[in-house]
Amino acid sequence: MAAQKTQETEMPEIGKISPAIFSELIFPRLGAGNENILVGPQHGVDVGIAQIGNKAVSFTTDPVFIVPEYGWERAAWFALHIIASDSVTSGLKPTYLSIDLNLPMQMTKQQLATVWQVMHRECEKLGIAVITGHTARYENCNYPMVGGATIVGVGGLDEYVSPKFIKPGDKIIITKGPAIEASGIFATMFPEIIKKKLGAELGKEAEKIFYMMSVVEDATEAIKVGVRDNGISSLHDATECGIWGGLYEIAQAAGLGVTVEKEKIVVTAGVNEICDYMGIDPYASISEGTLIITCRPHKADAVVKALTKKNIKSSIVGELTDAKNGMVLVEKGKKKKLVHPIVDPFWRAFYGALEKNKAR
Repeated sequence: MAAQKTQETEMPEIGKISPAIFSELIFPRLGAGNENILVGPQHGVDVGIAQIGNKAVSFTTDPVFIVPEYGWERAAWFALHIIASDSVTSGLKPTYLSIDLNLPMQMTKQQLATVWQVMHRECEKLGIAVITGHTARYENCNYPMVGGATIVGVGGLDEYVSPKFIKPGDKIIITKGPAIEASGIFATMFPEIIKKKLGAELGKEAEKIFYMMSVVEDATEAIKVGVRDNGISSLHDATECGIWGGLYEIAQAAGLGVTVEKEKIVVTAGVNEICDYMGIDPYASISEGTLIITCRPHKADAVVKALTKKNIKSSIVGELTDAKNGMVLVEKGKKKKLVHPIVDPFWRAFYGALEKNKAR
């Protein structure tokens, strides 16, 4: 009983489980072994990759995350791009979608039609074929988690990327900056509050952040420069626990240390103001749309230039180091330990804002 209580108290209040809980409960129990697995489950890796014949095949699974308050079109766009954003971090082209929709009883035919039309449109744009699925309405299902989906990517055995290809000295490139998802959601869910508290101009610009919550274009452009010893060694979408969590996870997955300079990280306009108002640390907050890239030094500038051509802000912010150097964050010229946030501050702020908004 005491052991059970200890495990429960170590679980995060909300959001993804911690690396410690993952290592204790999940990682030791992964079913049957298989020699064709090239990249298996681990923190800092958004996909699994297996060798099938002479191809590398990536798999990524996420909830189907539909938030009606975003508006049905935006909600569907976001739901599809969450999954696609993880898939592209393999370096392989997303090819097939398997999707399970467990819908609430209150969802109407017209709402489903809108959601599916947008998902179909985005899949067409990305070259993804829907290969199988399940669609139904059930009691006790509720938004935003209305099912799950898997995207399968296919490519050559020399085309995929992974933290196992990172070497000490690889440069770190970050796109768009911190708290893209947190800021985009706040601006979309509470537009009048943001405009009233932070100004109409900032509020209007901040609403544009919503459609930045995807790394599909970022990753697609980056890998065109080259992979592994000719360029990109790994890609990671900075989701829960943001940039600090993402950097920590990449270094841990690679078995290396990391040094990052905070002031070199680009910041999207409006993000700092929104996060300050909501009382959260942007660098520890959920940031779907922020891509963390590790790259051989001789190709780092080329990656930034390629992203710039697509109007994607990015910068070189640090490098991977020998493991003995540890996790280092440089802030205002001073070094300190880079620590995984464990619990993302966005969730408490988000649900708190929802309650306040209902009380108005």
